[in-house]
Amino acid sequence: MKKTPLLNVALSRLIASLGHGDMVVIGDAGLPVPPGVELIDLALTHGVPDFVSTLKVVLCEMQVESHVLAKEIFDKQPTALADLDALNEEGALGRRDLLTHEQFKVLSRQARAIIRTGECQPYCNIVLVAGVTF
Repeated sequence: MKKTPLLNVALSRLIASLGHGDMVVIGDAGLPVPPGVELIDLALTHGVPDFVSTLKVVLCEMQVESHVLAKEIFDKQPTALADLDALNEEGALGRRDLLTHEQFKVLSRQARAIIRTGECQPYCNIVLVAGVTF
């Protein structure tokens, strides 16, 4: 058995396969998945699992160099934004870059995978850029 909190086989496989600069998207239930990008669908129902819980578990195993958010998250102010700001202040997310939501969706075409949550708050999407532990 694993010692870390992450039990999902597909997520563990994905994180173990990442190289420096690879991108992983954690998205809300409505984020489109571009053709050709792997989808790891965790969504069960509205809000389950939620965006922040999913992000925190992924961060237990993934070294993150930087992250990307859509600028619109600051206009809508979903409750997840406070958690993102706290994780950013702790240094768990590295440098923050901002794009429009349309640019975010274009960038997601380059992701190794999109992790779909059951989150139903607007703009609760993040691109995590893999770092290295050395």
